[in-house]
Amino acid sequence: MLAPGVMVNVCALMLLVTNNKYSAVVDRIRDLNEEKRELMELSPEELKDEHTQARIYSVNKQLEMFQRRIPFIVRAVLSYTIAVALYVLTSLFIGFNYAFDSDFRIFSFVSFFLGMICVLVGSIYLAREIIWGYRIVSVEINTN
Repeated sequence: MLAPGVMVNVCALMLLVTNNKYSAVVDRIRDLNEEKRELMELSPEELKDEHTQARIYSVNKQLEMFQRRIPFIVRAVLSYTIAVALYVLTSLFIGFNYAFDSDFRIFSFVSFFLGMICVLVGSIYLAREIIWGYRIVSVEINTN
């Protein structure tokens, strides 16, 4: 009976972390786009510089990788949000079970189980997102 409430709190924390990560990624994308615009405004002579060319490559590569990274965060947020809805539904089924002296246990179990699957899926997406984050940082380090 207590588990759905605990899981709502767990998912809320995961949503907070994931939304903060999403905001940081979006801010980084905006910063890289701004840097890309500034680099493109350089004179033709400055654009031929080896360091400038390396930086342009790095910025473009990072933007490309961020484009592949951000869907993992979005899917994780969606998974955790669906999990919260399923845990609330589980709590409602438990309440109906007691209020109406009915047997809603199977519905409670199924909705709780589906919520746990959503948490697992969200965690897998976050793990994949972390791997992409590492790859992006590696690009930054290797071009400096």
